[in-house]
Amino acid sequence: MSRREENLNHSDQKGLYRTLAVVALPIALQSLIGSSLNLVDNLMVGSLGEAELNAVGVSVQIYFIHWMVMFGFTSGSSTFMAQFFGAKDLHNIRKTAGFAITVAMSVSILFFTAAMFFPHYVLRIFTRFPEVIDLGVGYVRMAAPAFLFVAINVPLTAALRATQQTKLPLYISGVAFLTNTFLNYLFIFGSLGAPKLGVTGAALATMIARAIEMSLTLIVIFGRKNLIGGRLREFFDFDKEFAVKIIKNAIPTTINETMWGLGTALYIAAFARIGVTEGAAVQACNTINNLFMMAAFSVGDATLILVGQKLGEGKLEYAYYLAKKLVRISLIIGICAGSGLILCGKPLLSLFDFTQTGAEYAFWILVVYGCTMWMGIYNATNITGVLRCGGDTRYAMLAEVLAVWCIGVPTAFLTALVLKWPIYFAVLAVRLEDVAKGIALTRRFFSKKWVKNVIRDISDNDTAN
Repeated sequence: MSRREENLNHSDQKGLYRTLAVVALPIALQSLIGSSLNLVDNLMVGSLGEAELNAVGVSVQIYFIHWMVMFGFTSGSSTFMAQFFGAKDLHNIRKTAGFAITVAMSVSILFFTAAMFFPHYVLRIFTRFPEVIDLGVGYVRMAAPAFLFVAINVPLTAALRATQQTKLPLYISGVAFLTNTFLNYLFIFGSLGAPKLGVTGAALATMIARAIEMSLTLIVIFGRKNLIGGRLREFFDFDKEFAVKIIKNAIPTTINETMWGLGTALYIAAFARIGVTEGAAVQACNTINNLFMMAAFSVGDATLILVGQKLGEGKLEYAYYLAKKLVRISLIIGICAGSGLILCGKPLLSLFDFTQTGAEYAFWILVVYGCTMWMGIYNATNITGVLRCGGDTRYAMLAEVLAVWCIGVPTAFLTALVLKWPIYFAVLAVRLEDVAKGIALTRRFFSKKWVKNVIRDISDNDTAN
């Protein structure tokens, strides 16, 4: 390949923008829908009071940690699915998805057991206020079956995305969002003759929506003969050697996302221990922040898919220059998203039933999130997109975990509980972990050590260029 071919010329860039729009926009919209679902939950529950909002905030932390475990293992598996797609190897995509479901279900059963039978112990990890724990127990127990539904849906959604069918998960998420919103209205407030369940009603709505989401995914893939659909035994036709290769790549991503999820949950635990008002402010701001942040994270998902496909085709140098372009795009998106968050902060916060003090805390927390968002999106694109698409998952894990646990978590507890800083300064101090992480990731990117084809010895097709 010549130097001209290695670099992205003007024609290449126009094609990249079109492809990026086709792949990333549906992912961004799906993420926006998911974040909007959480916003609707919090708005409806928040109208009941700050204690109820805080209860939902701490209750969902176990579901957040579970989601990160699912995302972590599936993200490691997606490295193979994206590269197999580049090699036009559908059989191994099915095997990878089936193995991911097997592992995800095994882990989800443990989460289901903890939530169903030991909700008090789970909630005590995140809050010290008895009234919040009492309100949260019903939520944790009611939503427990959602763990099992997510274990099936997440790997299959990853397979659809890896094969650039990103619109299908978007449509399915849209149905889940509408279902959840309507059921929230019914069960939280007891509308249209339904029982008034409050916080527990929000959990019931979420559980039903997750069941519908999983069912629709199965129908789309198997009922409508999607290209990744096939005989059931194809999905579970993996042997030990195949499983070991997936596990070696996916264990670091699972540890990465799990430890990041635990660390983020501990940030909330530290901030929630300051007081009920501070905990509610952080919960509301996290929900609003996710509207912008998670949609912008779609660049990372698109990077894994697009660059991973080129690596699977054996076009290693082209993949490097493509990744460089996508990282630059992520910086621009991060700056725009952060600015949008600050501009929209007050109107969105006005939807919550805050005290004057709570509203002030929440506004300054959003300013912190907006000013630092570009760093978070830059780091996420490098970790979930660049490094993972080439199988460099161990370095990504070390960069993430060390930054969160050696800088972020200690800083959260020190500033919140020892130094007793105002909540918005404590939130700002925690962002130091993004600075350290960004330096490490930038050095790794330019080293090119992540530019690898990981399927060369296991694909059913010849991947050599």
